[in-house]
Amino acid sequence: MRIAVCIALLTAMAGAALATEIPLVQRRSGYSFMSPDSKVMQDEDTANPGMLSVLDGEALWTRKAGTANMACADCHNDASASMKGVAAHYPAFDKALQKPVDLEGRINLCRTNHQQASPFAYESRELLALTAYVARQSRGMPITAGDDPELAPFVEHGHALFMQRQGQLNLGCTNCHDDNWDKKLAGSAITQGQPTGYPLYRLEWQALGSLQRRLRACITGIRAQAYDYGSPELVELELYLMTRARGMPVETPAVRP
Repeated sequence: MRIAVCIALLTAMAGAALATEIPLVQRRSGYSFMSPDSKVMQDEDTANPGMLSVLDGEALWTRKAGTANMACADCHNDASASMKGVAAHYPAFDKALQKPVDLEGRINLCRTNHQQASPFAYESRELLALTAYVARQSRGMPITAGDDPELAPFVEHGHALFMQRQGQLNLGCTNCHDDNWDKKLAGSAITQGQPTGYPLYRLEWQALGSLQRRLRACITGIRAQAYDYGSPELVELELYLMTRARGMPVETPAVRP
């Protein structure tokens, strides 16, 4: 019954008026839609389950790996200084690859190029932990992603994907997160989809997860074929979403329902 109600509501959204972007002054973090108890869980580091992954990431930061026998700290020293503000401008343009890479991609490039180690698997405990630890150093700082002119065409691609209707339900990201935010879908709040706290601890998952995991879940929810982890489409969607959230503070590790 719940699934049928969800499908009916989503189908109604598919026939709604043309999508319109949210004005800057109205942009809100998913935090603002949460219950008081969930907000306390995010606010208190001792209650935030995502902080366990941050601690794991701190250990990985100083752990030597690969045939180069190097740790992240060997190049970047104290993360609280060297990584401050870094996550706030990712995805960033990689000149060697001539395309944007997200923070997870940058970590894996460092592993393969500098540590001469195998890349971490997407959604692995290690990659999530190290990404959360790096992103935690930018908590409270404004998002600045997308300010590199070389990223402009990729931002446009991400925007097009955000607007594109797809799947059996014929919905785009924009139909929920621009047109119907602050409404309810089967009792749950529809947020603006602002990516301010990834990797984040989602109560539904009972685990830390990446923005790509959330995007894939949304795409599957509209009955479309999800893009592969690390695909250009997901990175471009990440880039557009971070550009859309420019100026909002980083919350990593956030908590969400």
